[in-house]
Amino acid sequence: MTEVQVRRSAKWELRRQAIIDTSAHVFAQRGFHATSTAELCQANEIGKGALYYYIGSKEQLLVAIHDRVMDEVLLSADRVASTGGTPPERLALLGAGLLDVIHSFPDHVWVFLHEFPALTGANAEVFRRRRREYEQRVEQLFEEGQRSGHFRAIDPPMAAKAWLGMHNYTYLWMRAGGRVGVQDLAAQYADIFVRGISNPLVGGAAATPSTGAAAPAQPGPKKRGYGAA
Repeated sequence: MTEVQVRRSAKWELRRQAIIDTSAHVFAQRGFHATSTAELCQANEIGKGALYYYIGSKEQLLVAIHDRVMDEVLLSADRVASTGGTPPERLALLGAGLLDVIHSFPDHVWVFLHEFPALTGANAEVFRRRRREYEQRVEQLFEEGQRSGHFRAIDPPMAAKAWLGMHNYTYLWMRAGGRVGVQDLAAQYADIFVRGISNPLVGGAAATPSTGAAAPAQPGPKKRGYGAA
């Protein structure tokens, strides 16, 4: 690839990502099915031909939004796996990473959690596979914590669902500048959850693990109108 082609490719990708981000906001405000292609073009200030050039179909746009979320959370999970900390420490870091994604990409997360049933065929299958991959990362941490003696006997799949529900729900109410920021909330969630499943026979297992640094919280979708925290 020539230098000109590299520059052109980078510019194309930047424009594509901008269209994805803008469209995520539109879908979060109006819903996927209620948004027309014409409305997407208007929001992005492009014609239909340009929309298809950068994205493809309307469903492919939805796929791209879901991929943005899954790419971020799986990358965060990879970083956590490389730290080599104890299961409680890594569970805390995993939660901090998930909350960071939720509050850095509020529109994308809203679409991710509400509009995935609109995905069809192979797109739906890929989404389910990637979502399951992340769920298994969480389950494996609970299993590892049981083997190491840090966690008491629990059902890892059920514990993972509870953990995910606790973190995912925050997209409805957490706001930038509120009483609790991402890093503080991640630490509180880790304390609540780890203390709840810690093995009382292991000294110090219930201590609050450090979450490390987290990005500042970003504003959630304005339309939902839930109280700020």
